[in-house]
Amino acid sequence: MNSVTCIAAPAPSPESKAHRALPPSAYAYIKAVSARHQIPLVLLSITVFLLSVVPLEIQRRIINDAIEKDSVRAVAWLAAAYVGVALLEGLVKLGLNIYRAWVSEMVVLDLRRRVAKLPQTSLNDTKAADAAHPEGTAASMVLSEVEPIGGFAGISISEPLLQAGVLVSVFGYLIFLEPRMALWCGVAFAPQLVFVPWMQRAINRKSGKRIETLRTIAGAASAPGADKQDAANLDGRIAHVFELSIGVFRVKFSMYFLMNLSHHMGVATALGVGGYYVVQGDVDVGTVVAFVSGLAKVNDPWGDLVDWFREMSLVLTRYRLFAEAMNSLGGGAAAAAAAKKPPAPDAPTGPAAGDRPKQLPVPGGGQDFSERHDDPDQAEELERQQDA
Repeated sequence: MNSVTCIAAPAPSPESKAHRALPPSAYAYIKAVSARHQIPLVLLSITVFLLSVVPLEIQRRIINDAIEKDSVRAVAWLAAAYVGVALLEGLVKLGLNIYRAWVSEMVVLDLRRRVAKLPQTSLNDTKAADAAHPEGTAASMVLSEVEPIGGFAGISISEPLLQAGVLVSVFGYLIFLEPRMALWCGVAFAPQLVFVPWMQRAINRKSGKRIETLRTIAGAASAPGADKQDAANLDGRIAHVFELSIGVFRVKFSMYFLMNLSHHMGVATALGVGGYYVVQGDVDVGTVVAFVSGLAKVNDPWGDLVDWFREMSLVLTRYRLFAEAMNSLGGGAAAAAAAKKPPAPDAPTGPAAGDRPKQLPVPGGGQDFSERHDDPDQAEELERQQDA
């Protein structure tokens, strides 16, 4: 299994020896570094959500066989099959989670190597970086921004596929089992399709503003020569982060409350409508049990899918700021290195050799008197003697 054989840390590629500009989007980067690992993750996710429906049918048959057939042997075999399916599903989930964690850590490793490959001047010299990204940026990237970005890589595709697959497969099974009950339960769950996206967008906006404000705080705190006005502005930004965090908590926990309320309304609907149909003789008790178990089974995937959308929004914002900082630091380091390179010697500015006036040859090896004698009086006396 891939989760077992892919434990060793990947060796850095030859291209990683030099600074490379990061792709503009998080998914473009994830595709570049982990595309071949996403395919096995997708296959494992499909296997898990297909297996998730089997226990519901086994539960229904156990209840019906116990009530109608009164067969202990049949119930025992079905119970053993339930345990076997649960074990198989658990093992596939285990492999999926380990493989996800390995992919995430591989991406974290690649990001750390990219930061480490930056020239030392870009990490220590604020002049080598853009003014909006002071020297605290590199430490912030390594300590706080690399982990969430890399952690998202393992679940970037497999998580929404898994959770959406569970929702579709379970609801499809319930519709196949009893369309009327499925319709009533769908009506109970319908409000979530309205308030969850609306509240999630509000959370994403507040979380994105919080991340950007924290980045400005990190830059202002590491900037030298801050005065009282800068300190007041910094304190205001810190207070703004507090307000944004509290706003996120209010909306998030209110959304969870409404989601749980909607789930319990669906369960109550299944019990009430299902009980009525059982009394009327339209459905069996096992069907009602399967509906209650199925609604419980879709509650967690729905919440996990909502959490994934929120995390995706945060990671997209984090990656955008991270890529801007990395590309700025890399470009600034190249400019600093070019500035430190000694300039080429200038070409002579005097007249060319062919344009200089020719000197008349004189006795004494072709040198004039000013070159052969330091004393000008002695040179003048020798000239008079030669003229005579």
